[in-house]
Amino acid sequence: MPGTGEQDRTDRVLTVPNLLSVLRLAGVPLFLWLLLGPQADGWAIVVLAVGGATDWADGKLARLLNQYSRVGELLDPAVDRLYILAALLALGARGVVPWWAVAVLIGRDLVLGVCVVVLRRYGYGPFPVTYLGKAATFLLLYAFPLLLLGQADNAWGHVALPLGTAFAVWGVALYLWSGLLYLGRFVLAMRAGPVVAGAGTGRGTPR
Repeated sequence: MPGTGEQDRTDRVLTVPNLLSVLRLAGVPLFLWLLLGPQADGWAIVVLAVGGATDWADGKLARLLNQYSRVGELLDPAVDRLYILAALLALGARGVVPWWAVAVLIGRDLVLGVCVVVLRRYGYGPFPVTYLGKAATFLLLYAFPLLLLGQADNAWGHVALPLGTAFAVWGVALYLWSGLLYLGRFVLAMRAGPVVAGAGTGRGTPR
């Protein structure tokens, strides 16, 4: 089931993990421009690598420093989605990724976005991040730079292209499967009904 509106998170905004997430967010338009403007694939891969490193670091630091927050809980997966969206649109425009795959993956996120809006109206929080969803994101974020490297007509390209294709196939499969699991949680929440505040607990419970 999705979490209720009240969770064991703080309302802090200025935390080290959140600052790292904002840094990653600032890299999204730069990443997109590098791919579509000068087509500087090497620098785009560097930006993506830095984003991946800070993605790992903000989760690690949140645990070490006990700096979990509601902002970070929403911002971290949102930035991941933006990197995936930017990479999909750029690689689709350059003919590296077929447009049907772009449409399927973006459609998955649009459907889940609508589900989140409905859940909030019912008093639930966003979908909790699952390991399957993180694994799918991990595979896709590794697939994109490998697919870019695979466009080069050299030894590196000949090795990177099949690896990138494999990462992409598994990433797309897990991305869609995790989307189905989230939809299952959405259906369970709708069957449970709206959340009502528990007496004296400050937490919501399904009605």
